[in-house]
Amino acid sequence: MKEITASEFDNEVLKGGKVVVDFYSTECPPCEALASKFQNLSELYGHDIKFLKIFRQGNRNLAEALGVKSSPTLLFFEDGKETGSRLTGGIKRSEIIKNLDSLISPERVRDIKSRIKPSVSEFDVIILGAGPGGLTAGLYLCQSKINTVLVDLALPGGNVANTHQVSNYPGFIEPLPGYLLSHNMSEQTKLCGTVYKVAVDVTSIDLEKKEVVIDEYETLKAKRIIIATGTTPNNTGATGEKELRGKGISYCATCDAKYYDNKEVLVIGGGNSAVEESEFISRFASKVTIIHQFDKLTANRQAQEKIFKNPKVTFLYDNEPREFRKEGDRIVTITENIKTGVRSSLESDGVFIFIGMKPNTDLFKQKLEMDKWGFIKADEDMRTNIRGVYAVGDVISKKYRQITTAVADGTIAAMAIAKELE
Repeated sequence: MKEITASEFDNEVLKGGKVVVDFYSTECPPCEALASKFQNLSELYGHDIKFLKIFRQGNRNLAEALGVKSSPTLLFFEDGKETGSRLTGGIKRSEIIKNLDSLISPERVRDIKSRIKPSVSEFDVIILGAGPGGLTAGLYLCQSKINTVLVDLALPGGNVANTHQVSNYPGFIEPLPGYLLSHNMSEQTKLCGTVYKVAVDVTSIDLEKKEVVIDEYETLKAKRIIIATGTTPNNTGATGEKELRGKGISYCATCDAKYYDNKEVLVIGGGNSAVEESEFISRFASKVTIIHQFDKLTANRQAQEKIFKNPKVTFLYDNEPREFRKEGDRIVTITENIKTGVRSSLESDGVFIFIGMKPNTDLFKQKLEMDKWGFIKADEDMRTNIRGVYAVGDVISKKYRQITTAVADGTIAAMAIAKELE
């Protein structure tokens, strides 16, 4: 692996045969997460593919000319032409391998993979999930000198990282961006000594044996496991939703409603969450329009009676969103009447989506005791029905799901485990 500058780009990349280039930055957690993977893969594929690094901040003109707008960004070249797919952000090892394999013959791929040696690492505790609950558990455990590894499919932060502003977290007088709160939590836990394995693929989990296999070849063993995998908001599937998440589209009224004071807001959904959150949003917004796919709300009668009396709230029934796009500071939502097929265009200052949350429990189904909605049941010490397995945060069955409640769960689980391991 070699680091180059813009002046060497033509010779090293455009005339260099098969090349992968990492545009990285300093003070960049995703870059740090990628570094070890990039180094390891260079040792495996280095005889066939040239691995290069370019410091993006010091080679800004080149980065801009190539359309590199974030760090890290991986570009793949063959005979001077970019190939494969660009990778950016929390880059997984499997994504890199897919692009690398496409540059060489199937025979070489098989040969390289035959030389990969599986590894085994032992810890006291494995934490699955790096949201507030998992990060807090990691912090408390490492402060108790308990050897802990934190595993996540993405980068640390969980859903908080996508929250526009957080103003109800104790200790911060001024609101702060969700990504910054996540970053501070992550850095504090990492600095304490918790080992991070983030932006990885989880190949398998054995809760009974307390073994987790990541990226196919690395096995993590422990005495205890904490599940902190959180939830994922149900998506509408409309064009532009993913791109505008945290940039005008929100899934948390408690977090973001206060930033729409005297503004117009759309709410997607018609169940209890949508109706109750709309009532809360109306304390701030000048107008709330509820868009629901059916011809009447599905929330309970008490919630409906209350929302119908609210002069700020209007309703658009039999409609579903088809597209979200940003025009200046406003969000344009294209809806379609599911009975007539007629489309409408609505402008607003923001959109809240409440069509349910799903727990991230696919890897544990039929292994843990869950409630009827698929959330994991845990006792007051966060223990599940499997000995030595704990669950914390939004993934557990409970009444309220907030950053503070997840942090409390993580604290309890860590203290219970620390006492057990003593």
